[in-house]
Amino acid sequence: MTAESPFRASPLGPEAARKLDELIGLLSVDEALWTSGYLAGFAARVGQAAGSAPSRPEAVATEPLVILYGSQTGHSADLARHIERRAIGRGLAARAIDMAAYPLQEVKTLRHLLLVVSTYGEGEPPDSARGFHEFLMGRRAPRLSGAEFAVLGLGDSSFRHFCKTAREFDARLEELGAHRLMPRLDCDVDYEDPADVWIEATLAAIAPHLTKVPVVSVAASSPSSSGYDEANPFPASVLDTIPLTGRGSDKVVRHIELSLEGSGLAYQPGDALGVQSRNDPALVTELIESLRLDRDTIISDGGRQEKLAAILESSREITLATSRFVELYGEAAKSRKLKTLTRPDKRDELDAYLKDRQIADIVRESPAKGIEPHAFVAMLRKLRPRLYSLASSPLVFPDEAHLTVGLVAFGPPERPRRGVTSGWLAERLGPEDTVPVFVAANEHFRLPTDSSRPILMIGAGTGVAPFRAFMQQREATGANGRNWLFFGDRRFRTDFLYQTEWQRLVKTGLLSRMDVAFSRDQAEKVYVQHRLLEQGRDVFAWIEDGGHVYVCGDASTLAPAVEAALIRIVSDHGGFGSEQAADYLKRLQREGRYQRDVY
Repeated sequence: MTAESPFRASPLGPEAARKLDELIGLLSVDEALWTSGYLAGFAARVGQAAGSAPSRPEAVATEPLVILYGSQTGHSADLARHIERRAIGRGLAARAIDMAAYPLQEVKTLRHLLLVVSTYGEGEPPDSARGFHEFLMGRRAPRLSGAEFAVLGLGDSSFRHFCKTAREFDARLEELGAHRLMPRLDCDVDYEDPADVWIEATLAAIAPHLTKVPVVSVAASSPSSSGYDEANPFPASVLDTIPLTGRGSDKVVRHIELSLEGSGLAYQPGDALGVQSRNDPALVTELIESLRLDRDTIISDGGRQEKLAAILESSREITLATSRFVELYGEAAKSRKLKTLTRPDKRDELDAYLKDRQIADIVRESPAKGIEPHAFVAMLRKLRPRLYSLASSPLVFPDEAHLTVGLVAFGPPERPRRGVTSGWLAERLGPEDTVPVFVAANEHFRLPTDSSRPILMIGAGTGVAPFRAFMQQREATGANGRNWLFFGDRRFRTDFLYQTEWQRLVKTGLLSRMDVAFSRDQAEKVYVQHRLLEQGRDVFAWIEDGGHVYVCGDASTLAPAVEAALIRIVSDHGGFGSEQAADYLKRLQREGRYQRDVY
């Protein structure tokens, strides 16, 4: 029996209605939502061009709501798509677009703009937003006196330049003449609740100005096809954990293999695996004893009743201290020192104070007598997942996920401190444990679609992880493009991660070239950027031959040093001035031929 077309009473002819039925049957929920908004905007523009009045009296705008996002780890992208679904669910024409994909020549046509952007590193825009940010901040940016906007920023208040990129966009849009529809919201890592309130208020404020579309029922759950995501991670069992650093190394790096069997989780080389961590029980005990609290005290947390120790172990950040924690705890402890450190003019001193201290150290140094358990918990942020670049290709290791985990360790022997997730995975993870995980897609760190293109991979330490996945994928697919790896670490003897694998790939010819830099093996330290400069002529030739450049590693040291080296190489071997060389690299980035996975 054939279902009756829902367009029977529409102005569509039988053939058009049949084709639309077929198209709708092929669309996912997200695709249907986007198509609804797109067609509404298209119809409005056609009506305006023909001089016809809108068919609905409340359709007072001819342009949809444009939600531009700039994302480094995926949160801004997810939030923008969530806003898009919410808007269309309210009957508003809306579309979420990556800043990297938005045509700059269309900026002057913007009328209704929501901007969702994160900040990373030393106050920099995400890589995907760099081009849009530079254009909007520059002299070529158009006047936007007919536009209205609102900005939502994501960041981490433990960093000095919290939400800097959002603040820059917000100020610049106003300078260009756009009307601020809603005050900017700067969200910390616990962004869900404040963002939800802001989204609802912003959509309510902008609704009277937007084209209306038929209301679409929107599922509140995540669009993840597997059913497992950040809110509902998959319990992955441990297959193996292998030390990568040798005896005598002053670092601990482990290769960890997890099973995804039965999860339905799918990933590509370049993606990351989110790990929902748990705090060290010994650190929880130390913290509770320093505060002289009862670990079994029952506390209400998100509608659930849990013991204090369980909350601190599984759902609160008790390692990384923020300025907000120092301010709140300083008041509770009546500590003049802590309260002074949170003054705006003391930011340098605060950064120095927090550099080698975790929350337990602050509590031990400045005890807060008589603090209530629920009050202390309220000072802490939620324990957020940590992202690790995947070190495996699903074509070679189906239903598995491999990680390269470097232990973050500091502090004196009597009070050793560990990174919350690296400490768990590298030191405490047992063979019977499960690790709650989800896939975090990274659309801006992908192998070339043309497998004949050469690739240059630049990484230091655990930053080599995604390049292991890249090479597995290139080998499995028979890609014939040349491959060149620049790898750096401390010492050849103890820190040459995945050494035998790289040597095999060099021997087979799949890895065309490999240059290494071991910084501690000689009196003068040598890093990957130095090796790049040494091979500058060939590096530039590979790029000119259509090569793609990939960088993975530390955002504050490796990334800027490598970028400076690449600009110098382009200048020296391409005959460009320094500004032209920088523009050359920006063009590569716009073309997707210069991609970075930095943290």
